[in-house]
Amino acid sequence: MTSRAALFALLAVWGVGLNPVLPALAEDSVADCSPDTPGEVRPGFTDRVWARSGDSTLSGTMKIFLSDGTLVQDSCWETHRLSPWTFTSAGSLRWDEDGRQIEASIVALADTELVLSINGSREHYTATAAS
Repeated sequence: MTSRAALFALLAVWGVGLNPVLPALAEDSVADCSPDTPGEVRPGFTDRVWARSGDSTLSGTMKIFLSDGTLVQDSCWETHRLSPWTFTSAGSLRWDEDGRQIEASIVALADTELVLSINGSREHYTATAAS
């Protein structure tokens, strides 16, 4: 089932599918997306395509946090990656990249903006939809 969800997410990014817009809108605050218990997923943060934005040489990088605990990552220079992810506490999450645990904090979450703090560096993302 995980592979199927990831495939549908990628197809949505590429503009293929029945629904031209991804479901679920981001909540207005971090508290609304944070879990009550580790491992719990709230709507708004998940099942959306987040594309890297801002003054970055890494524009075009995407993250899709699927509600089933799968993280789909893609960039213009490498193929997509599927990784397990989970909330570790309110506003904090973790995922695996090649056996290395990546810890991140949600700095800001709005309707179309996500800011993550990863290793002290802030990454800005914009919610995208298939057109």
